[in-house]
Amino acid sequence: MKRLWIYCLAGFGMAACNTGTAKKELTTGTWQASLHRADGANIVFNFLVKDTAGKKVLYVLNATDKLLVDDVKVAGDSVFIKMPFFDSDFKARFTDGGSLEGQWTRHLADKDVSIPFTAKPNTAERFPKGAAPEQQVTGRWVTTFVDKEKDKTSTAIGEFKQMGDLVYGTFLTTTGDYRFLDGSMDGDTLRLSTFDGSHAYLFKAVVKKDSIVNGRFFAGIGDHVEDWSAVKNDTAKLPDERTIATMKPGQSKLDFTFPDMNGNKVSINDDRFKNKAVVITLMGSWCPNCMDETGFLSEWYKKNKDRGVEIIGLAYERTPDFEKSQKALTGFLNRFNVQYPVLITGVTPADPEKGEKTLPQLTAIKGFPTTIFIDKKGNVKEVHTGFSGPGTGDHYEQFKADFERLITQLLES
Repeated sequence: MKRLWIYCLAGFGMAACNTGTAKKELTTGTWQASLHRADGANIVFNFLVKDTAGKKVLYVLNATDKLLVDDVKVAGDSVFIKMPFFDSDFKARFTDGGSLEGQWTRHLADKDVSIPFTAKPNTAERFPKGAAPEQQVTGRWVTTFVDKEKDKTSTAIGEFKQMGDLVYGTFLTTTGDYRFLDGSMDGDTLRLSTFDGSHAYLFKAVVKKDSIVNGRFFAGIGDHVEDWSAVKNDTAKLPDERTIATMKPGQSKLDFTFPDMNGNKVSINDDRFKNKAVVITLMGSWCPNCMDETGFLSEWYKKNKDRGVEIIGLAYERTPDFEKSQKALTGFLNRFNVQYPVLITGVTPADPEKGEKTLPQLTAIKGFPTTIFIDKKGNVKEVHTGFSGPGTGDHYEQFKADFERLITQLLES
């Protein structure tokens, strides 16, 4: 019991787990959780607690997505939850009413950042039930985000589906999607949120017939806020993902060598990759869209590797330190049982020269993931920036069909 007391104090200073406190249990069922921003724009989400094989696990719920979190520990009146990706965790304690209060912490490369967290059991709603919907938001919306602090404007395509007062959707951009957004209509007010251990977003706006106005986008632990608005346009499209990054004029082949997870040097010129179609994915364990793509690629590779196809992951982690990058990647790759080589570039995604330092044959690296398709002769045929994951619905289905079609073309070339 003495060890438990020390563990609780070291793990979470405000936890009151001690030798005189009986162990409490997480209530099974659906919880409503909230991250409490200093500006009052609380980011809400739900999670489901289950008993599995004699232990508690939980699933973070966003629209149709259920993210399994199986590292859950209860010690006295304290709860420790480690997210499976993105190096973040919750440390909380039970209140007298059986709810939780504590902190969510993200462990970044150079510092830790935290935000207060609360959760209450037996609460399936995400947002409080509001007025009957006055507007219908189903459809495609050309969206403009304005970051006044940075004097920056960006565009996206919002895609939403409304069922009564419930709304699911996402925003698609040239560098990926916002994954699974979950929310509701309250009169003419749209509310959406998501949480996955990295993304922690809240969107609010007023919906008119063919426009969305007075939008506010609250992102993450700090005080980041953007204005947003949208116009309905069911024929809107993003720029071609194949034109955002390309091979430089006169270049047709890549040439790189980086260490794998065990420190062994691996080159695109190794015999393993000769006379095969090769898919290169530029990714990182910090990247939610990379998580979605890795899930797809891992399953696809297991079923198709005997067709003469290889996949190589090039990891751009938050630190150039090999051992720290290796540690961050290990859980990420184990979760998806990745069987293709993942190489550690030693270059961070924030490095403005990351392209020149790792793949100088490319014009640039504009986003993560970026996927490069190479034919059996070693020639780069296409470069795709971004990824339309499962949260994008039909776009994800189209991606899978296009991926298979392109692989077949590479194998026949």
